[in-house]
Amino acid sequence: MKKLSIFFSSRKSWTLPYIVFSAIFVVIPLILIVVYAFTDENGHLTIENFSKFFTHHEAINTFVYSIGIALITTLLCLLLGYPAAWILSNAHFNRSKTLVVLFILPMWVNILVRTLATVALFDFFDMPLGESALVFGMVYNFLPFMIYPIYNTLQKMDHSYIEAAQDLGANPVQVFTKAIIPLSMPGVWSGVMMVFMPTISTFAIAELLTMNNIKLFGTTIQENINNSMWNYGAALSLIMLLLIAATSLFSTDNKGNSNEGGGLW
Repeated sequence: MKKLSIFFSSRKSWTLPYIVFSAIFVVIPLILIVVYAFTDENGHLTIENFSKFFTHHEAINTFVYSIGIALITTLLCLLLGYPAAWILSNAHFNRSKTLVVLFILPMWVNILVRTLATVALFDFFDMPLGESALVFGMVYNFLPFMIYPIYNTLQKMDHSYIEAAQDLGANPVQVFTKAIIPLSMPGVWSGVMMVFMPTISTFAIAELLTMNNIKLFGTTIQENINNSMWNYGAALSLIMLLLIAATSLFSTDNKGNSNEGGGLW
């Protein structure tokens, strides 16, 4: 009994459930993906799964197209989300918590429900489903994930930097471009990652908003898994994971570089 009380009184012991959870639902699945990606149906080591991808032009085109859709979605979310976050964080616009909740409210609704609502909206206005509907649905679903981290960064920003820039004679445009934007870059990069990573791996949105006429990389992975082509599907998943990891490293490097900046000019 005493040993049990000592175990639960230790802070390290409370990390055990999280370690077990991570091992079962994160580490082991990743190991299985790597194992399946580098083996064939008989369990022999091979790189044929990757060779098949690089020699399959349709898969490469789908991969490149998915990156393009993800980049367009991320750029549109940034162009729409940054002004919205700036308005929400600016006291001159009579900021209120209710307005913030209205922007964040779509995040509380399941993404499939939001996508089905988008399909119904296009049907109501008798608009065709296709690439434009796909981009619209992507932006609609992931825009709140861009707004919130930028808003959070702008809200916590030290306004003494803005006052210092104004004291140095900077006009409003210079204050915004030389002080506010550099200080908000951590939130921007967080928003970019929160939009880009799920966009490049999604498949349900593309299937619903294009009537399965446009295939994204996530759809290709899903089809291979559903057709019991586990090895090739695992190889495609590993390629996507490597792309996401490279994007995360690039984002981390840019955060470090943005934090090193300091002066107004």
